[in-house]
Amino acid sequence: MNKTPCLMVQGCTSDAGKSVLAAAICRILARRGARVAPFKPQNMALNSAVTVDGGEIGRAQALQAQAARVPAHIDFNPILLKPSTDKRAQVVIHGKARSDLDARAYHEYKPRAMKAVLESWARLAAAYDCIVVEGAGSPAEINLRARDIANMGFAEAVDCPVILVADIDRGGVLAHLVGTLELLTPSERDRVKGFVINRFRGDISLLEPGLAWLEEHTGKPVLGVLPYLHGLYLDAEDALPKGQDVKTDAKLRVIAPAYPRISNHNDLDPMRFHPDVDFCFVGPYAPIPPCDLIVFPGSKAVQADLEWLRAMGWETAVRRHLRYGGKVIGICGGLQIIGKRLHDPFGLEGAPGSIEGLGLLDFETTLEEEKRLENVHGTLALADANGAYPPISGYRIHMGVTRGPALKRPATLLDGAPEGAVSDDGQVLATYCHGLFDSPPALEVLLEWVGFRPESVFDPNERRERDIDRLADAVEQNLKLELLSEWLPALSA
Repeated sequence: MNKTPCLMVQGCTSDAGKSVLAAAICRILARRGARVAPFKPQNMALNSAVTVDGGEIGRAQALQAQAARVPAHIDFNPILLKPSTDKRAQVVIHGKARSDLDARAYHEYKPRAMKAVLESWARLAAAYDCIVVEGAGSPAEINLRARDIANMGFAEAVDCPVILVADIDRGGVLAHLVGTLELLTPSERDRVKGFVINRFRGDISLLEPGLAWLEEHTGKPVLGVLPYLHGLYLDAEDALPKGQDVKTDAKLRVIAPAYPRISNHNDLDPMRFHPDVDFCFVGPYAPIPPCDLIVFPGSKAVQADLEWLRAMGWETAVRRHLRYGGKVIGICGGLQIIGKRLHDPFGLEGAPGSIEGLGLLDFETTLEEEKRLENVHGTLALADANGAYPPISGYRIHMGVTRGPALKRPATLLDGAPEGAVSDDGQVLATYCHGLFDSPPALEVLLEWVGFRPESVFDPNERRERDIDRLADAVEQNLKLELLSEWLPALSA
């Protein structure tokens, strides 16, 4: 039986461009008629998605599935680590939360995790024409080499060729590539088939002497130099966006706190990219600016993030914001934050106990051990100008059960059941539904609820799809696909 063609994208650093390059290759292969699966053996991220088979995977793998034009499946990311503190993480295996481990305990657990990884790999190899694999962090982390399942440990186990990507925008790109290669074992170095330089801007002729030296020094080809593409609407794996684009002509100002355990902040991408909205994340110790809408996004550690919000002055700021007629939305963990109390009897997100919420809505949440994972469809409970309730779809992924009088005035109707809450004065809305802003009709109604009627329709899904193609076009033009076709024959089609 022939081995399923595969290629692994590893990076010299985190955020070198592994996720987007893997997504681009998936789209290129899909456009050429190949049935391609994305795969990331182990991911550490707080942005996640619910799959068609009811499990949880990293958001970047859901994006790669979209790029590959296949439904997102748990086997695309068999191990997902969701940090709850700097030293502990929830371990999600095959889409389900299995345990909460510190770093040392997880290191001991890795052989069992590798078994799950190889089970997923075998299923994908049997079902798809080819597989595009993404590594995690850097393969040159010597302290993590033993029992590695994320980079070369996995590549060696399944005999997968590797390309190495580095971010030239950080500086020191040649040192990143040569240094990473130097820290690999001889067999791992042989596995690296070439280099990709990402986020280049400027005169390529000034870089060419360095490329020639790199190829001569390492004996490996530079497979491509990819341009810096601005404004891509692509779901981030975990990191918050770098920098904030100030839209001087924007009609509406929206802010969100960037608390330490923020999760699924990609929920806010429709606001970030909307042409009529000036959006920004507000980080630690930054002044909280005046705005029309404050959105409290998801959180992996609500108690800790509530304490952070109070320390940063958000409790006072949000009450002042409401006094002046501003609006507030809480999504998932944000819903729990703006309620009256949060109870954590099992210590799932910290020490067992209870904590006061911001008290904007009259309900309380109790964290329970069973995590709720489901894709949902329904309507927003706010009507448009014609009295129609706009459709929404998304997913719920949380461990809390919320009860209280405020729920009698729901924010949404999901799969036939009322959900969430809207305050009696109409200023505060809360829901567990991720993807609240992804539906263009719902987004338009929510912006009108805040106080602005958009002049044009913004479709986040159409924009994301268009930008996946823009990314794939750029990679197709600047990557030597004929060299990659040795390992992914469909690229020669």
